[in-house]
Amino acid sequence: MSDFLARALIGALITGAAAPAIGVYLVQRRLSLIGDGLGHVALTGVGLGLLLQRSPVLMAVLVAAAGAVVIELVRERGKTSGDVALAMLFYGGISGGVVLVNLSSSQSSRSLVSYLFGSLLTTTRQDLVVMGVLGAAVLAVAILGRPWLFAVCHDEEYARVSGLPVRALNLTLAITTAVTVTVAMRAVGLLLVSALMVVPVATAQQVTRGFISTMAAGIGLGLLAAGGGIWVSATADTGPGATVVLLAIAGFFVVTVGAGAARAMRRRRPAPADTGAGPGSRPADTGSREVDHDSEVVLDRDY
Repeated sequence: MSDFLARALIGALITGAAAPAIGVYLVQRRLSLIGDGLGHVALTGVGLGLLLQRSPVLMAVLVAAAGAVVIELVRERGKTSGDVALAMLFYGGISGGVVLVNLSSSQSSRSLVSYLFGSLLTTTRQDLVVMGVLGAAVLAVAILGRPWLFAVCHDEEYARVSGLPVRALNLTLAITTAVTVTVAMRAVGLLLVSALMVVPVATAQQVTRGFISTMAAGIGLGLLAAGGGIWVSATADTGPGATVVLLAIAGFFVVTVGAGAARAMRRRRPAPADTGAGPGSRPADTGSREVDHDSEVVLDRDY
């Protein structure tokens, strides 16, 4: 395996693990498209970095994190609904990015394409170091902060009554999402970054029930999509970022069809014979709810 392909594979695997780890919280909170919004804000940071001849990745991290904090505060204090907040991220971010890129040189404008659609095959060792550090930080927050972040995403009012620092947790989730966007920027591009946050998690939900199992399965599926996408890209000479995303979407449809077929087969099975329980016995609980003991929150099976 050549060096550039090995670097591309490592970068894709970092992204494949980090994006679903934070994406499971966004799906739980019904903010699946926030990755797209922050991707547009990060575009402003990239344009600013190109204009000032500074590191586009560093500027993207700073601008996306600042945008995430501002929009979270606007949502909290101004009672702005989630869709309006996301619209502000989309329109303001892409407009600022276009203006700044137009003010930069033509060479910088051409290099912007690599940030929009990903450029794993041109990833350097320095890029891998940055991606590795940021990816490890995202995984640490997503895994170590799981009980508190899940509580806020599941029921914010209950978390506030329980004494949790809701504002700090919301800001932590917003900033971590912004960092995840910049991690995935080199792998799949800013225009496709939300896909790796959402699709593996949505796929895992077809076959899992608890929050922890969904997170673990989502990370595993993200790794499979990332590694498989790089292999297909190298074999078929296609764009790595787009190939990774298409493979993840294909996996979603395969798992969805398979899970639906399995459920249909279970419904067609004959009912089990009577166990002969006495008249005073209680029937077994066949409800569709379970308790995630790690989070101490009752979860609906179809959450």
